[in-house]
Amino acid sequence: MPYMKAAIFVEPGRIVLEEKPIPDVGALDALLRITTTTICGTDIHILKGEYPVTKGLTIGHEPVGVIEKLGSAVQGFAEGQRVIAGAITPSGHSAACLCGCGSQDGGFNSSGFKAMGGWRFGNTIDGCQAEYVLVPDAMANLCPVPDELTDEQVLMCPDIMSTGFSGAESGRIRIGDVVAVFAQGPIGLCATAGARLSGATTIIAVDGITGRLAVSRRFGADVTLNFREVDPVAEIMRLTGGRGVDVAIEALGTQGTFESALRVLRPGGTLSSLGVYSTDLTIPLGAFAAGLGDHRIVTTLCPGGKERMRRLVNVIQSGRVDLTAMVTHRFKLDDIEAAYDLFGHQRDGVLKVAITP
Repeated sequence: MPYMKAAIFVEPGRIVLEEKPIPDVGALDALLRITTTTICGTDIHILKGEYPVTKGLTIGHEPVGVIEKLGSAVQGFAEGQRVIAGAITPSGHSAACLCGCGSQDGGFNSSGFKAMGGWRFGNTIDGCQAEYVLVPDAMANLCPVPDELTDEQVLMCPDIMSTGFSGAESGRIRIGDVVAVFAQGPIGLCATAGARLSGATTIIAVDGITGRLAVSRRFGADVTLNFREVDPVAEIMRLTGGRGVDVAIEALGTQGTFESALRVLRPGGTLSSLGVYSTDLTIPLGAFAAGLGDHRIVTTLCPGGKERMRRLVNVIQSGRVDLTAMVTHRFKLDDIEAAYDLFGHQRDGVLKVAITP
């Protein structure tokens, strides 16, 4: 039986590189040879034990690779073809998919914890921080990568770009809107870029790291606020003449950022939440206008599937957005434990790391 290297969850605090059998390919599956992947903030939640998964599971959900083997029923793709697959892998025929919400094509993981919708890689099935990954429902999830694009150019499409852009889309940003984006990590930076593409004409980015605020200006922020230097709520209300913003995007997953996003909304404004929360949230009575402010609070899970990936790849190919600046560090798969240590402790100005087998 052939084996591969894979980063597996052992216990809270330990994700290690070990050998596992290369997966068998079912009729509707595709086996990808990973050429580039990365580590996500959600993987850090797994590492810390804040999101439970089964021991021995391969982690990771952002694959770029080459089709090594196709299932007998898969059509429209060829072995040797460069592809990506979204972090969310909808089947295309579930009740959630048929209702138009393929991102929620999921259930419970093997630890009995409610799965995040259709997020399977590194959650309910083995993920892609490995030499190979098995992609289920390949015809619904594989997307070709144009020859002229590098792995790093499309590396953010499977999750971070799709998630960040969905924050703008779910917020229903319109031309001329004023938008605040709380947190300028990878998801927040993509939300900033997505807000610009959606037509927002004033984008206010909030973070506590100067380097990230500088990157956010490259991605479309008009105003940057360092919460260590100013009160972002008071400053946003001042900048908007007391009106508030049309859309506030929360991209971190804490009580503080959620509450701040709510407090800067205009009457009838939208809070678009992208954060992964590890504790209960409290909605402050005043900021919520006692439930009478016509506010809209919407949460979004990263949209997946081949059509979503095709659209994101088109955005990259058109040159409208260049996200390669987000790759700040590069590691070999053999050194993934060091990559986790760097990324988990947010050292050396890290945004995203590229992992190559």
